[in-house]
Amino acid sequence: LKGCPELSVEGDMREMAKTAAWSVSSCKPGNGVASLRDDSLDTYWQSDGAQPHLVNIQFQKKVQLQLVVLYVDFKLDESYTPSKISIRAGDGFHNLKVTPSAPRYIVSTMFRGF
Repeated sequence: LKGCPELSVEGDMREMAKTAAWSVSSCKPGNGVASLRDDSLDTYWQSDGAQPHLVNIQFQKKVQLQLVVLYVDFKLDESYTPSKISIRAGDGFHNLKVTPSAPRYIVSTMFRGF
């Protein structure tokens, strides 16, 4: 995210999100994938519909992810902040599994006000 040096990619890691196809299980008008991916802390994805709420990220070829970073703001959006986050991987939507080799992830709430 622009303005958040804590979320910059360093060393031998590269940002892979732009090479993926993104989709969400549901969204309110104006709060879809574009708002999720626009590098702004002022916009956001807002789901609409029954749970579970999913963000799907598909790559054209197999990739090895080392880190996933999520930004949530409990103070701003308390009732909609996820209480559980699951990262799953597989060859397709029908064989996704939580695995010991899943990438580590960071959920950050410390950037409000940047």
